[in-house]
Amino acid sequence: MMKKTIVLLVTILMTISLQAQNQKIRPTVSVTGKGIVEVTPDRVMIKVRAEHNGKTALEVKKQNDEVIDAVLKLCRKMNIDKKHVNTGRINLNKNYDYQKKTYKYTANQSLNILLVDLDKYEKLMQGLLGSGINRIDGVEFKSSKIEEYKAAARIKAVENAKEKAIAYAGVLNQKIGKAISISENSANDPYYPQPRFKAAISESDSFISETIAVGELKIRTTVSIVFELN
Repeated sequence: MMKKTIVLLVTILMTISLQAQNQKIRPTVSVTGKGIVEVTPDRVMIKVRAEHNGKTALEVKKQNDEVIDAVLKLCRKMNIDKKHVNTGRINLNKNYDYQKKTYKYTANQSLNILLVDLDKYEKLMQGLLGSGINRIDGVEFKSSKIEEYKAAARIKAVENAKEKAIAYAGVLNQKIGKAISISENSANDPYYPQPRFKAAISESDSFISETIAVGELKIRTTVSIVFELN
């Protein structure tokens, strides 16, 4: 019985070994392709904040409310669609001053404003500072056709990968066959400008006529493709 079992195991192992030897190793070439599309932005997201300190919660809230009200009126006056203006966050903190042994309150409220007409940028920034906004948390340029540009970047990346594979195979006097696998890794390189502004302006102040460079967005896509080699 033991001998039969051993013979059976040896037979199975030999069969597996022969099958493994008979299996052909598929020759492949693995490449990475990159696609970049440069885009001129046609809109900008401006993140602003009103922040005040005071002795009472009511005091700081009132100061913030006045500023936010002025900003919303400014946006309506400039015909900025209300769906493009939204509240980011509202915070009210109570802090204890151990030296003075008193409490003070800090309130801040942020707004996100999407401006779809870049020609209004300077006027909007001037109006925001005039309304009492004392924090600008960020300025981010965007494109309304981002998905179209991503699709174009993907095509460029695949073409770049194919060109690399053909070049590699050509050196070996071979040709590429069908693609076995493909994976993508996309990323945007938004241009984050640093606008010049003052914490407050008076009637005698003149806002700088050109405070920002729109620049370009770079839509990047990287694909990894494995091709058969013939």
